Amino acid sequence: MSAPTVRAATSPSAHVSRRDVHARLHREIEARFAERRPVVERYGPDFAHLWQLTAEHARGGKLVRPLLLVEAHAAMSEATGRSWASEDQVLEIASAVELLHFAFLLHDDVIDGDLHRRGELNLVGALAAEHETGRSPHDARTTPSPEGLHWGQSGAILAGNLLFSQVHLVLARAHVPHEVRARLLDLLDHAITETVAGEHADIALSDRVARPDLETILATALRKTATYSFALPLRLAAVLADAPEAWVERLDTAARHLGLAFQLQDDYLSTFGDAARHGKDPHSDLREGKETAIIAFARLTSAWPRVRACFGDRALLQESAARAVEALRGCGADRFVLGLVAEHREALGTLLADDDAPHALPPRVRTLLGALDAQLVGRES
Repeated sequence: MSAPTVRAATSPSAHVSRRDVHARLHREIEARFAERRPVVERYGPDFAHLWQLTAEHARGGKLVRPLLLVEAHAAMSEATGRSWASEDQVLEIASAVELLHFAFLLHDDVIDGDLHRRGELNLVGALAAEHETGRSPHDARTTPSPEGLHWGQSGAILAGNLLFSQVHLVLARAHVPHEVRARLLDLLDHAITETVAGEHADIALSDRVARPDLETILATALRKTATYSFALPLRLAAVLADAPEAWVERLDTAARHLGLAFQLQDDYLSTFGDAARHGKDPHSDLREGKETAIIAFARLTSAWPRVRACFGDRALLQESAARAVEALRGCGADRFVLGLVAEHREALGTLLADDDAPHALPPRVRTLLGALDAQLVGRES
């Protein structure tokens, strides 16, 4: 195999529609699962079934993170005129970012004790359902036995571990110069470490180990959401496009504002949004005792005793939850969190509008990030 060299940039989105890129990414993700299948089959039908079921549950995502990587790389390589990777190689690396996302989701579901995602049984729930005699994997109504739950959660943890290994293999085998590959792997290591630290801090908040002040809550959201969802795809794309360091600094700033605005908006929708539109349990954050900016604000108001009575109550009834949400609205927690969202969106908009500064981001990159802000943060579901 010849040594990798820097290439003249080609831009997939210049001649391929976003729908086509989306379809190609789905094929790449399927290929990642397929290439490990012969290995897992050596360890018996139960293990092979776990991998197959994991592949099935990984389908259907919006592919926000891999699409961001592909489109950011196309925009930056167009501006630099260079790329260390071909279109196919970029798509392969992007598929690994989606596997990373799904691995984090699997472990999140175990940590949070969730059996459902997007209104359907998740991998934990499906494995638990299969464990129950006479129960359909599609039956979302039955509570699993302790043995079934243990089987499901154990399977999700182990499947997530396999996915982390797969992600590292993809980047380690990338046909790029050694120095570039080392940078890609360093970025992956940083993203995993910081995301795990964010998850650990989130658990510390939920278990009342850490003080639930606004600063801690926002720092946790930054590490848990912004780093791997936005900073990682953008920084991988920048490395592959041989982008200048000044762009990377601006991309990191943009990722922080975008990630925080996205998480704060998600918290708002989970508490105050229309459950029929966003498809989530409308009171799961209250039931789980999730420490959000909404709760941090409410703690400082006279409404807190009414909210505290419901906060963390796993048996929370609809009527009691509705009263807590009403109290949160009454104290202005909804307006407070929307104000924080607006602050981060405004800061992002200012950065993206800055085209006079030295080393400003290329126009196509700024357009991409502006569209992502409108898509993810300016949503109602």
